[in-house]
Amino acid sequence: MAWHIGDAAQKRCGGVDPQYVETAGQRKTRFLLVMLQADRKVGNEKMEMSVDDEEWRRGMKDGIPICLGYFAVAFAFGIQAEAVGLTAFQASLMSVTNLTSAGQFAALGMISAGGSYAEMALAQLVVNLRYCLMSCALSQKIKEDGAAAHRFGVAYGVTDEIFGISVCRPGELNPFYSYGLMTVAIPGWTLGTTAGVVSGNLLPQSVISALGIAIYGMFLAVIIPAAKGERSVLGVVVCAMLVSVMFRVIPALGAISSGFQVILITVIVSAAAAVLMPVGEEGGEPGETAAEKEAGNLAE
Repeated sequence: MAWHIGDAAQKRCGGVDPQYVETAGQRKTRFLLVMLQADRKVGNEKMEMSVDDEEWRRGMKDGIPICLGYFAVAFAFGIQAEAVGLTAFQASLMSVTNLTSAGQFAALGMISAGGSYAEMALAQLVVNLRYCLMSCALSQKIKEDGAAAHRFGVAYGVTDEIFGISVCRPGELNPFYSYGLMTVAIPGWTLGTTAGVVSGNLLPQSVISALGIAIYGMFLAVIIPAAKGERSVLGVVVCAMLVSVMFRVIPALGAISSGFQVILITVIVSAAAAVLMPVGEEGGEPGETAAEKEAGNLAE
């Protein structure tokens, strides 16, 4: 039995042309190949979805300490927001759209002083300019062929703590890991603000002051595991602390705004680390080049 293809061509040739004939076995084989390719494509898509789901869940788990720290600090912010006349909706909207503790506290001071929108925008640019450096660093860990939408999504959630955890992840950064961090961190910051506005006046001042230092414990939870795992990270942390102290004790440096201080410290310490403790390609050891890494792999 044969399946004839191209009746018009057969009529023109006055019969059945072998090149237009496909046997039942050939047709079955071609059908199986098409189905195999379709199954493989579906399998790859399912595998990618499973990896993304796993990264998202891992990000949510790692983001729990950030959520708790954010809630405590945002609670204190909500109390101050209510004191300058902001409603719960206004303060919560500020938190969910800004995600910056330093910038939001600075904004409250300008609101209470009757500052203009231009002054507030300039202050936010200066205070939050460090996030530009953080975003540039994270962009190097995302796949070059990654969708632009994912890059914008990750950029929205860049904060000091989310950046600290994300940049310490080995290998490439899956955007869904950042989404997992944001899934728990952003609600913690926003709900903490709302709770502070609504019920902050019910707490004694001693409790409010204690909540204000919770963020430092969160920073320690981010830094210590990475510093214990890599000496280069420990060296960068120690150097950053020393340079930060210099900015505090030297009067000329202390006159610089806190936002610019963070930027200068970041640039100075990261540049020194890049020169003294360079990291090889593909997550190699500090000072290890790509050739040395490949030689080590061959030796193993």
